[in-house]
Amino acid sequence: MELTSLLIYIGIFITLFLLAILISDGDLTLMFAERFGKRLSSVKGQVYWIVGASSGIGEYLAYELVANGAKVVLSGRRENELQKVKAQCLIIGKKSGISEADVLLLPVDVAKLELHQQYFDAVLKHFGTLDVLVNNAGRSQRAEWMNIDIRVDKDMFDGNVFGLLNLSRIVMPHFLQKKRGQIAVTSSVCGKVGAPCSASYNATKHALHGYFETLRAELTTQGISVTMLCPGPVFSDLLSACATDTYGQKLGGAMTKKDRRMSTERCARLCAVAMVNHLDEAWISINPVLLSLYASQYAPSLFRSFNGRLGARVAMTLRDSRNDLVNSCKQDSQQVKSD
Repeated sequence: MELTSLLIYIGIFITLFLLAILISDGDLTLMFAERFGKRLSSVKGQVYWIVGASSGIGEYLAYELVANGAKVVLSGRRENELQKVKAQCLIIGKKSGISEADVLLLPVDVAKLELHQQYFDAVLKHFGTLDVLVNNAGRSQRAEWMNIDIRVDKDMFDGNVFGLLNLSRIVMPHFLQKKRGQIAVTSSVCGKVGAPCSASYNATKHALHGYFETLRAELTTQGISVTMLCPGPVFSDLLSACATDTYGQKLGGAMTKKDRRMSTERCARLCAVAMVNHLDEAWISINPVLLSLYASQYAPSLFRSFNGRLGARVAMTLRDSRNDLVNSCKQDSQQVKSD
């Protein structure tokens, strides 16, 4: 009788656990933090440097932060787009007391390592301090593993990994001197599970986890926190600069309103929740991608066996929600299409 009762309780727990995941758009720790954790208003007066703020998650994260009174540094390569984001930040932040001086526009090319100290000096000159560095810069990819030019791999690592890594090392002495600071890194669900037809991109995101989780382990008693953000499919303009298998080539194209993706606003809010609550890692995605992340972590061999049976075409459709854009990835000698 006792064994029967135990099995019933276990069954109930597993059922509730699965239901909770299915109705969520983030991991359960993140969902708990959103409801019961530290409020976003706690960012008021803090300085956030968002690298990759000209569009997508970085842009909407800036809006979320200024709406709650944070000061922001907006960085990216496209100065015209940054100007638009700054103008919107001033409108949104007006109610929370944000002024022109609280939003610094700082054009940055993270691949130019020799300029990183100069960039950071500009932040300190303007605000006198920095509380949070948000490493959000990077580009995606659609390409078949076998066909990728090695120069594409190197180029992706320069922008997606080495630039962010070096900038973080420039900022770290400031955080250590203050004995307080945070580095947030926009990874991806592809940094947890290798999705098909994005080998270089997947590798850069896995590398970010390796680098920054090591940093976290080394600084557990130094007052510095590291938050890895792992979004799934989110509306953005990533296709315009998306890499292929050919060096210097861009995929182009655009997402449509019919795509099954999380809204950029929702993703940015959950990123902000993860940061203010100093979560080590946050999964942010709609289902079935979110459920697949749990499966890959708790039943890795079973998950990969199932995923392998689906094939690259189905796996990419689940990730990207459509397959009408031709890319260079093939499965069973057929061209796989994706956005």
